[in-house]
Amino acid sequence: MDKLRAMELFVRVAECGSFAEAAQSLNLANATVTVSVRNLERAMNVTLIRRDTRRQTLTKEGEQVLTCARQLLKSVSELEDELRNPSLEPSGPLSIEVPHAFGQTLLAPMLPAFAKRYPKIRTSVTLTKDRHNLIARSIDVAVRMDHVENEGLVARALFEAQYMVCGTPKSVASLPAHPAEIDPHLCIGLMLEGNRYPLPWEFRRGGRTVVIEPCGPLDFNDVDTAIVAVKSGIGIACILDVYAASHLEAGTLVHAYPNWSMRKRTGYLVMTRESAKSLNVQAFTGFLNGVLGLARWAGVSRTVPVRAKRRPKRP
Repeated sequence: MDKLRAMELFVRVAECGSFAEAAQSLNLANATVTVSVRNLERAMNVTLIRRDTRRQTLTKEGEQVLTCARQLLKSVSELEDELRNPSLEPSGPLSIEVPHAFGQTLLAPMLPAFAKRYPKIRTSVTLTKDRHNLIARSIDVAVRMDHVENEGLVARALFEAQYMVCGTPKSVASLPAHPAEIDPHLCIGLMLEGNRYPLPWEFRRGGRTVVIEPCGPLDFNDVDTAIVAVKSGIGIACILDVYAASHLEAGTLVHAYPNWSMRKRTGYLVMTRESAKSLNVQAFTGFLNGVLGLARWAGVSRTVPVRAKRRPKRP
């Protein structure tokens, strides 16, 4: 029996929470993973995983073996990296998952510079509105907004963004002086994935709050599409400043009501504890923080909100 391989499969099962997800993430048959773990249990004469019809949990011995196996696999991986490449230059595949708006607006323009700096890294980017299991999908690093769905992941704040109302120069010039007087029929809405109604706009200043319920002619669940509509002059929209920045700089959009504050959102870089040690991930996170994060750190909380492990659909 290949004990090192068996430990690798056992660690993946423990991290995924099921034999089926572990097998899928490794592109193996369920039986292969199951037999390997059972053989490891027989070789050690202990039960590592307690199974029932609804869930599986690690035994006390399983927790001990998991800790030791992780350390052993890490040492072997580091030795292999050093033998293959004494200079430890980042190389090989890097899998990234990001929300559509972040990928199209912010990440895509930066990736050519990243590829030029690290030519031996082969980067694959998935744009999605879903929060996938990083281990099951073999994703090295992801961007999450507002919270992290699993306390077993490592998260680092990347940027803080604030919503702002934008429109073409002509549209903004025709708006009333006070946001409370905005005609809701001019407001292009943004919807959460799966919702039929757009999010409300909430302005705050000096203890006063003004809420506008968009009911304009168009609603979208995609920021870039909403921006296209806004630039046509059909209405105004409330979008995050990080996505509006390039259009504001070009002068095609204008920030309305800059003296009022709106809701903020924090973007996090998320990875597993193991992938956080990867040279490729470290290169990517360092690059992204240097390009984007450092310019937007003011006010970002370093406390990471964590939700129970589940798979909600988010925009």
